[in-house]
Amino acid sequence: MNQHPSRQPAPAAKTAPSTASTPAEARKLAEELMDVMSDLLGIIERETELVRAGKIREAMAFEPQKAETSRRYVTAVTRVKASHQYLAKAAPDLLATLRRHHDTFRALLQVNLTVLATAHAVSESIVRGVNAEIQRRNIPNTYGASGRRVNPTARHLTPLAVSRSL
Repeated sequence: MNQHPSRQPAPAAKTAPSTASTPAEARKLAEELMDVMSDLLGIIERETELVRAGKIREAMAFEPQKAETSRRYVTAVTRVKASHQYLAKAAPDLLATLRRHHDTFRALLQVNLTVLATAHAVSESIVRGVNAEIQRRNIPNTYGASGRRVNPTARHLTPLAVSRSL
């Protein structure tokens, strides 16, 4: 009799990534990684163009495709790392080509991250500016008995609400 009927068996351990052991497997692994990087770069470049054009909603539509391609990229990189020793011995030129391609990939990814960071900073600046203007208009412009301007209290501040669904 099972003492803990609600317990489920532990999930099976993840299998180790397959490693390349022949030149053909090494080439296939390298091609797979380069294809995934190219696919991901294509998505990222379209996203970057849309964000630069201010079309954030359209850029967000790429998120599911980008997530799936990123998952494939991580899987391919894991397989290459597992095969690193073999690649270094049997195909050092292929490994060098992968490194160059990956360096280019990282540089283009950095451009995308810069564009996204800029868009974030601009939108944050706009929201802060709108909030400051709202607060300025809501604060009474009065003077105290000493003839100096009275500093507003918390009751004079109005919170800003932003709807992300629009």
